[in-house]
Amino acid sequence: MKTDLDTILRENDLDGMLVVGAGMHNPAMVYLTGIAHLTSADLIWKTGEGGTLFHGPMERDEAARSGMRLRSYSLYPLSELLKEAEGDMTRAIALRYAKMFKDCNLTQGRVVILGKSDAGYALDVFRLVHGLLPDLQLVGDVNNRVMQKAMATKDADEVNRIRQVGRITTEVVGRTAEFLSSQKVKDQLLVTENGEPVTIGMVKRKINLWLTELGVENPEGTIFAIGRDAAVPHSSGTPGDTLQLGKTIVYDIFPCEAGGGYYYDMTRTWCLGYVPDEVQRLYDEVREVYEKIVGQLRVGELLRTYHEKACDLFEGAGHPTIRTDPSTEIGYVHSLGHGVGLYIHERPMSGITATAEDVIQTGSVFTIEPGLYYPDRNMGVRLEDTFCVTEQGKIERLAEYPHDLLIPVKG
Repeated sequence: MKTDLDTILRENDLDGMLVVGAGMHNPAMVYLTGIAHLTSADLIWKTGEGGTLFHGPMERDEAARSGMRLRSYSLYPLSELLKEAEGDMTRAIALRYAKMFKDCNLTQGRVVILGKSDAGYALDVFRLVHGLLPDLQLVGDVNNRVMQKAMATKDADEVNRIRQVGRITTEVVGRTAEFLSSQKVKDQLLVTENGEPVTIGMVKRKINLWLTELGVENPEGTIFAIGRDAAVPHSSGTPGDTLQLGKTIVYDIFPCEAGGGYYYDMTRTWCLGYVPDEVQRLYDEVREVYEKIVGQLRVGELLRTYHEKACDLFEGAGHPTIRTDPSTEIGYVHSLGHGVGLYIHERPMSGITATAEDVIQTGSVFTIEPGLYYPDRNMGVRLEDTFCVTEQGKIERLAEYPHDLLIPVKG
């Protein structure tokens, strides 16, 4: 949690953080400042002393909502910095950073850089900053030792915000099912009242409209894929594909709060009109694994433990898994789940990047999403819900929606 940040920084021998970028769709900045219309900002956090938010003068009111110490960029006039840098804009920006660090009394030690910035810009600017402040070591955080560790557990407010996005998500999934079931059928295809084939692209446009109407955003897109596309886990679906009866549809939806806030993640698998026997068998196997895993979840266990159990169950049913063959493209081809928060994928993890710290604990928010995929048979199945561990130590699903495979349609 945020209250753990200074402890985490000290554990990693860090004297502070520099968080760069906008105040929207920028998880590290949003985590510390809240969602704010800051088109460009910098936050310097000195370990043990908290943060100072540097902002543009036109965005001072937005910055003030963060509740942090504030300093306007107007205190560092660009015209003067350009004169000092002999017209070199990159050096002028580096000089501003050097002055900002000095004003925060942070000119030596190790400082981790987080947030979002153009890679080339960051490389050039921070290389110059090091030359201006040689005792200050700027480092990256490839292993997510700092912010992701803090984000791995959520407080009650964060959980409630995710829960609210979950309510909206299930509302949109319900609207999608109602739309599909209200259409007609012609030659085994779903068609509108005027006989126009219903396509993946048509459905996705409606999903985006409904999400917007209900006040959330969809920056990562939606997976709504049929047939072979449904059998490739992250294939988002081909817009021109028509909706055929009896084909598996994988519907994976993961919107977030407007402005780049907290996400929710869920997946359902549907068949329109009727369910072929081989699809039903595959679906039943996935659902059995889902229900067994959910029934066994315990606080204090590694999330990866349940990934291993899923592999045991799928292998026992005769399916390839990424444990038996890490390069497999059929069977069970991904990990069991992941944390959810300001990133759609965050800690705790259950796959190859999981560590001994990826524990299900109070404040954890995570998905369970077993699946089976057979592209050569044009079918894939995945079921996913998002869970949390409450302050009382109870594991609960954050939003409810039926796991029905069949979507009945007219005709």
